[in-house]
Amino acid sequence: MKRVLFPVLGAMAVFASGVTPSAADDRYADRPPVMVSPDLSAPWVLQLGNAPGIVRQNREFVQQPRLRTAQPAQPDRVRTAAVQAPAKRVAMRPQINPIYLPQEVAYDGPQKPGTIVIDTTQNFLFLVEKNGKARRYGVGTGKPGFEWSGTHKITNKREWPDWRPPAQMIKREAAKGRYLPTYLAGGMENPLGARALYLGTTEYRIHGTNQPWTIGGAVSSGCIRMRNEDVVDLYERVNVGTTVEVI
Repeated sequence: MKRVLFPVLGAMAVFASGVTPSAADDRYADRPPVMVSPDLSAPWVLQLGNAPGIVRQNREFVQQPRLRTAQPAQPDRVRTAAVQAPAKRVAMRPQINPIYLPQEVAYDGPQKPGTIVIDTTQNFLFLVEKNGKARRYGVGTGKPGFEWSGTHKITNKREWPDWRPPAQMIKREAAKGRYLPTYLAGGMENPLGARALYLGTTEYRIHGTNQPWTIGGAVSSGCIRMRNEDVVDLYERVNVGTTVEVI
């Protein structure tokens, strides 16, 4: 009687508790994921901010990944900059001595106003004015072997003149390995510069230059060089027929 009664009583206790034998093993089964309440102000939700592996971004809790994939290496900008080719250095031209800039000076020579006097020793050009004054400019003059002196008239004036090197100059420069054109149109690359004043029937001129740093030196093949801005100023002050004395 007792052998029958105990199993019956045990079965009744299981049914009374509402748990079936198969449900008793559910505690070992996979559980559904926990859903965080959208109420982020709840105290228990706020406590998740201190839990390891939890960060809060944009009012949402995000589980940080435990494993991070390797990121592609970034270029080393410092090293890249260090190995770049150094900046090209710009050749610095010597500055013109201020003494060769245009200025009014006292002048006590015998020439009458309006005459141009060129001192090839001091490398100055004087435009004689009234009342014992002159307007003085710095010039470049003939290098050794190309010095000359004399008195001539300005026979022609040209703006941005063409250049036709004399045959003797072409031959002379070719012997040095420098080949000159037989003709070069006027412009910034033209060695005669912005203006030219032609002297008598000679091959000499007072002209501008695209090498202003040479002013004040003995550098030409006999012509008188001036800065472009200075020869433009002189060009406006004198006329064809003006006397030029080279001393």
